Amino acid sequence: MKITREIKRKIIQVAAFGYSNPWLGNFAGGNIYQGNWKQFCNPGMNCYSCPAAGLACPIGAMQAGANSQSYRFGFYATGVVLAIGVVLGRAVCGFLCPFGLLQELIHKIPSPKLHLPKWTTYIKYALLAIFVILMPMLAMDGTGVRSPSFCKYICPVGTLEGGIPILASHPELRSLIGGIFTLKMAILIVVIVGCVLVSRFFCKVMCPLGAIYGMLNKVSLYRMDVDSAKCISCAACSKVCPMDVEPYKVPNSAECIRCGHCITACPKEALSAGFKLNTKESNTIDMKGA
Repeated sequence: MKITREIKRKIIQVAAFGYSNPWLGNFAGGNIYQGNWKQFCNPGMNCYSCPAAGLACPIGAMQAGANSQSYRFGFYATGVVLAIGVVLGRAVCGFLCPFGLLQELIHKIPSPKLHLPKWTTYIKYALLAIFVILMPMLAMDGTGVRSPSFCKYICPVGTLEGGIPILASHPELRSLIGGIFTLKMAILIVVIVGCVLVSRFFCKVMCPLGAIYGMLNKVSLYRMDVDSAKCISCAACSKVCPMDVEPYKVPNSAECIRCGHCITACPKEALSAGFKLNTKESNTIDMKGA
């Protein structure tokens, strides 16, 4: 039996999910793993406060100055994210992100399926600039402490993976629920409904990590290529793209997550993805089976 490209991708996604969340037993007591591995960043979105999480959230780590009155930008986390982005680009989103896998499963719920206008994809860049970079650097609460604004006010990943499990296992904390958690629950509900209706809604509209990786898509070593001699511009690739990209026109779009649906759909085998030394077809190392 031949293992298809999509089955291979799903195996990698499940393996990455398991590697990111090895401490499933912590859900029973609502404990959070705080061992040495929490010094390292997960390449994808996975909440630090999730009881099962074994690694730190890169977006949370980038807001490292939250517990300090003198702001310290998370240079280590930023460097790790940029290094991963230069190598893989948004292939991280398509293969290694735990929340990306959850979104794909949620989208399988039967419902009408919608497409968002292009302008909505720019919202995540605004969230990155305002809530991940500017607000933690400039804003300070009443106690003089700078807060990780994206994690505190918006992140639906943290609410789903961290907030809800912790509250479920610690009834004594429920009396502390206030307006911020209510706001985050509302955002989570919007994201879940959005993911049912729109493929990878969070990735397209809200993910600041996807915004960073997207900006590196055009320079990443893992990239898409179109053989112009084979391509007949039939747009079969665009019709199956979960990110609403036109791969035959813009193979390295900031929205492309390298999932490979377009490669499978192309009737002329004009599309390929792999680690490439440069953009010249004669000088590429193309791992088509990846």
